[in-house]
Amino acid sequence: MRTAYSVETVRAAERELMARLPEGALMQRAAAGLAAVCAGLLRRVYGARVVLLVGPGDNGGDALYAGARLARRGAGVTAVPMDPERMHAGGLAALRAAGGRVAEAVPRRADLVLDGLLGIGGRGGLRPAAAALVERIPPGAPVVAVDLPSGVDADSGEVAGPAVRADVTVTFGAYKPGLLIDPGASRAGVVRLVDIGLELPAPEVEALQHADVAELLPVPTASSDKYRRGVVGIVAGSAQYPGAAVLAVAGALRGGAGAVRYVGPAADAVLARYPETLIGPGRVQAWVVGPGLGDGRAGEVAKLLAQDVPVLVDADGLRGLDAEVLRARTAATLLTPHAGEAAALRGVSRESVEAGRLGAVRELSDRYGAAVLLKGSTTLVASGGSPVRVNPTGTPWLATAGSGDVLSGLAGSLLAGGLSGADAGSVAAYLHGLAARLTGGPLLAQDVAAALPAAWREVRRP
Repeated sequence: MRTAYSVETVRAAERELMARLPEGALMQRAAAGLAAVCAGLLRRVYGARVVLLVGPGDNGGDALYAGARLARRGAGVTAVPMDPERMHAGGLAALRAAGGRVAEAVPRRADLVLDGLLGIGGRGGLRPAAAALVERIPPGAPVVAVDLPSGVDADSGEVAGPAVRADVTVTFGAYKPGLLIDPGASRAGVVRLVDIGLELPAPEVEALQHADVAELLPVPTASSDKYRRGVVGIVAGSAQYPGAAVLAVAGALRGGAGAVRYVGPAADAVLARYPETLIGPGRVQAWVVGPGLGDGRAGEVAKLLAQDVPVLVDADGLRGLDAEVLRARTAATLLTPHAGEAAALRGVSRESVEAGRLGAVRELSDRYGAAVLLKGSTTLVASGGSPVRVNPTGTPWLATAGSGDVLSGLAGSLLAGGLSGADAGSVAAYLHGLAARLTGGPLLAQDVAAALPAAWREVRRP
């Protein structure tokens, strides 16, 4: 499990550790790890041209001390301060003692650039002086962000103005949410964690890995039959969108449930493609409602929500949901909106959801008393006070018609198999994204469904 912590939590852990260490020891640990990563990125350290973009805080100090270590190994290191009067005194002295220099302008050539302008406490994007330095980064020079790309909000991943786009981010002590959640995640590049000895409490954000998913997957035993494995019901599709029903069933059939039951007007299309499907009302362990449902069928959603079984609500089913009804449910509820649907549920603009995805998914989960899977470039799953889960798999090729229908069927099948709303949503998102990666691109939604068994095998591989 990859875990991430808020700035407040990290700062508190740093203070506790610094109280037990000699002055400056924690910064030296960070600088040593940063320098080691930089050295590994360079073809050779001796003779390499390294540029430090230096801010006035401890982040700039980390860059200066790391630059001093590289300079002692023969690199030509140039520090370019955002504010020459506010450079970290100890780091500046160390750099000069190692043979590094300070310049007013960014050199035209560099083999590596360190972004030490802003730390994890930065808010609101880069100020003009910092943005001017970033604009002068030599073309083609690899950029290493110190702890976090400057201009990215560490707690949310929001980018409110100009920001650094790094090739590698070296973060200290713990991952920060903004490194895992877009739009910040897309600016972080490859993230490398340097352990500096922090003792941390429960995380605010977490991301499943293969082993975590494998542990959650429902696996049949020798005594299993199709009913013990769970039956998932699909209420989807319409005369206008019969394909949504077919794709939702496709995802559900590959989600581990013992059987899939379809209820709706697209039965002929479903049976033509998947004759294994049960047709018509009957007992189920979970429902999926909404994909391609069309207008005027809110009553069907209400009837399913009145049943004491888990229900996944997607797409057209999300319209007009009553928060009080959902909060009164005792069985699991999983909502799976994209940003536009989440905006409608919250009564805000789509842009505000995209800019603040972490806050949006938390607010929706709290408002409706349900697990919420917010689809997008970074898919997030929130459920009550538990850590928000960030999905680390996927590809931009998933932005294709019908892929969300496959995801809904898959998650509903996992619900029927006994997983909680949060687990079903996060495991489904992981497998769905992994299947897309295995497929490559361009891809169709049905390609993703077909690749799901391979994704299962991949995560369960010893």
